[in-house]
Amino acid sequence: QVQLVESGGGLVQAGGSLRLSCAASGRTFSVYAMGWFRQAPGKEREFVAAISWSGGNTYYADSVKGRFTISRDNAKKTVYLQMNSLKPEDTAVYYCAARSGPYSSRWSDYGSWGQGTQVTVSS
Repeated sequence: QVQLVESGGGLVQAGGSLRLSCAASGRTFSVYAMGWFRQAPGKEREFVAAISWSGGNTYYADSVKGRFTISRDNAKKTVYLQMNSLKPEDTAVYYCAARSGPYSSRWSDYGSWGQGTQVTVSS
């Protein structure tokens, strides 16, 4: 099973930007579709973005479309989430996840996930 470690979270003012990274271990990273999810205090975990194993297809939640960009570098075994125009409602713990198969917006479709990285957006 692939192991994932998120990084890049922090505190940022509304309107600012952050770039999250998710580093994966294992030689088969390139065949995994990757996703980003987030969970805010007192709320359920929600889908943010996903990318196919090749990087050719991406999928975004409506709430982040046009502001966030998911990408991957298979040579570095890393997936990224560039977050621009951040809003206070983006405050959450962000998790990356991996699955063997097509990208998906469903948490249950992913077999591996990281420990999360905190993103806090001040108003």
